[in-house]
Amino acid sequence: MTLASVLLVVLASFIHATWNLLAKRSASVGPVFVFAYNLIACVAYAPWVLYLLTQGGLSWTWAGIGFVLISGSIHLAYSLCLQRGYQVADLSVVYPVARGTGPMLSTIGAFLFLGEVPSGIGLAGLLLVVGGILMIATQGRLSAFMRPGGRAGIEWGTATGGLIAGYTVIDAYAVKALGIAPVVLDWFSNLLRFFLLLPLVLAHPRRAIAAMRGHWWTAVGVGLLSPLSYILVLAALTGGAPLSLVAPMREMSMMVGALLGMLILREAVGRWRLVGCAVLITGVILLSAG
Repeated sequence: MTLASVLLVVLASFIHATWNLLAKRSASVGPVFVFAYNLIACVAYAPWVLYLLTQGGLSWTWAGIGFVLISGSIHLAYSLCLQRGYQVADLSVVYPVARGTGPMLSTIGAFLFLGEVPSGIGLAGLLLVVGGILMIATQGRLSAFMRPGGRAGIEWGTATGGLIAGYTVIDAYAVKALGIAPVVLDWFSNLLRFFLLLPLVLAHPRRAIAAMRGHWWTAVGVGLLSPLSYILVLAALTGGAPLSLVAPMREMSMMVGALLGMLILREAVGRWRLVGCAVLITGVILLSAG
């Protein structure tokens, strides 16, 4: 991987952890919040997308359209699963489980379907990344998942992680093989989610407006940051970075998430999470070297 690709993924990790913190704070709003930040994303990124479309940023083939539709559907399921997980469990449970399951499955997908060949160093780095994530998630105690809300966090986090793996492989193929510009792919994905969620909002518009009271600025933050974090990752893939390295590297957001949870949400961060962060960083370094 080039230095530019590494920097893109690192920046994306910081942005990703930040918007998840914001989403957690508005978890009670549910699908209406997902609709709101998708609306913000569609409006904010429309000028950039329109410019790229005039430059041929989307391959208008059946394959290109099909991948956009599949991507948008998986992203919608991901957004709803994540928001539901944040409703019923802690950020420090859902986030690490989701981010830990995603890279493992997406890396396997890259090996099986994209023809990427793992190196010994890359595999070692992947194992360290996954191990570090588990340390952060459990704090060295599997019983942490047995407390109230812990099991729900595992279930929703795992479901979210599986969807992360799905859209990561689909979107990587779309930008690398079909040549679709990352921001164009993400924007059309957001647009599809907007129309799929629109009937839910129109069915009870007053209830939706009331639910969003006090949450609009948070929706603006997520609407701006969520696409940006993913566009940076897709840009790294477009620049030639292999998916089998990019997907696990994104998980350094775990370290950022742990710090945000400690400083802002006042969550307990013990020695196991700190050790997990160190293991995670080591894994990222090995992945970069591989």
